[in-house]
Amino acid sequence: MSQTFLTTDELSKRIKYDPRTIRNRLKDSVLLEGKHYIRPFGGRKILYIWEIIEQDIVKFSNQNSIGIPMSQGGYCNG
Repeated sequence: MSQTFLTTDELSKRIKYDPRTIRNRLKDSVLLEGKHYIRPFGGRKILYIWEIIEQDIVKFSNQNSIGIPMSQGGYCNG
């Protein structure tokens, strides 16, 4: 399986977010270690996995267009 690994700067160009926003707001809240990014060889360098991030962007943007989530599990389309 082939995966595309991106640095923070490369990811910022693809998703049009500032690198500081990725590091300070998205990393560890939206982008999770082990799923969206790795630290190769146990170092400080972070490499983001593009295919997983792209998949989640599409998945979550489609969910938000459905409607407002309701407490019983449905959606309000009003």
